[in-house]
Amino acid sequence: MTLLPRNNINDIQPDKAQGNQLFPVFLKLDNLHTVVVGGGNVGLEKLTAILTNSRNAAVTVISKTFLPQVHALAADYPQLNIIQKAFVDTDLDSADLVIAATDDSELNHYIRQSAHDRKLLINVADKPDLCDFYLGSIVQKGDLKIGISTNGKSPTVAKRLKEVLNESLPAELDTTLQQMSAIRNTLSGDFAYKVKELNRVTAILLGAKKSPSNNKLKLLVWGTFIIFLGVTLAALWLKEPGFKFFVEGINPVFYYFLGAGFVFALIDGAIGMSYGVTSTTFSLSMGIPPASASMGVHLSEIMSNGIAGWMHYRMGNVNWKLFKLLLIPGIIGAVTGAYLLSSLEHYAQYTKPLVSLYTLILGSVILSKAIKLNRKKTSGKIKNISLLGLGGGFIDAVGGGGWGSIVLSTLIAGGRHPRFSLGTVKLSRFFIALMSSLTFITMLNGKHWEAVGGLVIGSALASPVAARISNKISAKAIMFSVAIIVIAISLRSIINFIIK
Repeated sequence: MTLLPRNNINDIQPDKAQGNQLFPVFLKLDNLHTVVVGGGNVGLEKLTAILTNSRNAAVTVISKTFLPQVHALAADYPQLNIIQKAFVDTDLDSADLVIAATDDSELNHYIRQSAHDRKLLINVADKPDLCDFYLGSIVQKGDLKIGISTNGKSPTVAKRLKEVLNESLPAELDTTLQQMSAIRNTLSGDFAYKVKELNRVTAILLGAKKSPSNNKLKLLVWGTFIIFLGVTLAALWLKEPGFKFFVEGINPVFYYFLGAGFVFALIDGAIGMSYGVTSTTFSLSMGIPPASASMGVHLSEIMSNGIAGWMHYRMGNVNWKLFKLLLIPGIIGAVTGAYLLSSLEHYAQYTKPLVSLYTLILGSVILSKAIKLNRKKTSGKIKNISLLGLGGGFIDAVGGGGWGSIVLSTLIAGGRHPRFSLGTVKLSRFFIALMSSLTFITMLNGKHWEAVGGLVIGSALASPVAARISNKISAKAIMFSVAIIVIAISLRSIINFIIK
């Protein structure tokens, strides 16, 4: 580094500093002793600001009189000490930081001089020229904290900016901080490698930023594509007899399942569950045997769970020890269940009511989740993870769904971290769905492909739309509706079997 000669340093010094020259710092008040002089409204305001940001701060308040609210704070904060007396300069002997909050101008000047005699920093309320530091407006979202300063010019503007930022910044920012901290803690290697990995992980944030011009361009591209596709299909329909014959020759069942797969994927995107149970229930009601219904569900879930699992992996949301405990038993259970259900395809009239009973139970589980939504309940932590994976994989294959409802719900109810449980279950679900689908395809020899194909294509088309509606629809209302429909159709299937 090249050092400038002294005369050059003097030459670059500005005649007068422009703008806000304050240097922002965040103090660990838990390790400091703060003395506040004044127990009135101003003192209460300063004291509240301190304790709101640093609950364990050691604070001594000195005043001849105190508002009742100050005594109330003292009851809630054991580190807050109240001394009712007149101020003397020796009260600052043990202080690290001083705040003068009295309505006596001469006393405030005396406190300031006493603080400076002891080389202490002081804030004098409503007197910017006498302050060594200011108490700015604070915006806090968990571990994220933003300080706002107007250089003492307008506290009102600072408060208004605080209100705007509090409304604009989502509370989920704290979750982002926790996730980044978790990613950082999993990284090994030297400093350069860690920086490189964090840059790679956070690069998606830059890609997610969209300006209005980009949105218009995207709309133009998609609009052009849809118009082109419509014109092409119309031309083929009118001028190509072979194409028209092909379309008319498709089994109408395909279109029913195409629409159903689209709707069920939208529901799953809105509430994060129920795709398997709704698809299986609909398939059974349309006369599709349980094995073919389960195959359609698992084939359509391969891509969605693969993408979701990959994203959770990139964000560091996978508990690898938990993943290993779930994966192999889950695959064994899923393949066994798929093989058993496919072998009994000729006895579908008997397996169908059993699967309907299962969907009835899952419908009741969804209804229970809707009722208990937003409530926190923790039971004993589950220990036999492998057995949970084996049972979850088997039931998921036999019933056409339930891996998430059974495994994820059990892990979270047992005290596992929701984010890491979700990432682990999503990634393992990809392999479960893949192996189940391969078993079904091998065993069933292409039965009911019109229903399976419609379900797969319909859910794929809904995937990008589902992500956008997830935060715009009442999850509780949808869960109630889905639960009631699933329970009603399942009961109807069981009753019809009994009557026959």
